[in-house]
Amino acid sequence: MSEKTYFEPQDLKNFKDITDWQEDYGKKFFDYYGDVFKEGALTEREKSLIALGVAHAIQCPYCIEAYSSSCLVKGADEEQMMEAVHVAAAIRAGTTLVYSTQMMKHVKKKSM
Repeated sequence: MSEKTYFEPQDLKNFKDITDWQEDYGKKFFDYYGDVFKEGALTEREKSLIALGVAHAIQCPYCIEAYSSSCLVKGADEEQMMEAVHVAAAIRAGTTLVYSTQMMKHVKKKSM
């Protein structure tokens, strides 16, 4: 018995259908997206690793699935993939912690 979840794997396969209700914007997105992931200053493997880290930071199960596969296809190994996730986690943690300066400033102001 399969448990139904909000995120369904089939939805990732249906992503191409975003052009159905707005063809012009959908096509522009896919053209841009395709160009972004082409070899440039960064390799396709490096771009997939970045995307994998971002996917974890924004907590997108579809992106995590897609870029886990993409990383493997592009030649990344498990250690590189996990390192990319840790980079994203460190940035996410740092972002949370840097906001603590706002809290400290507020508390100091209230304590005066």
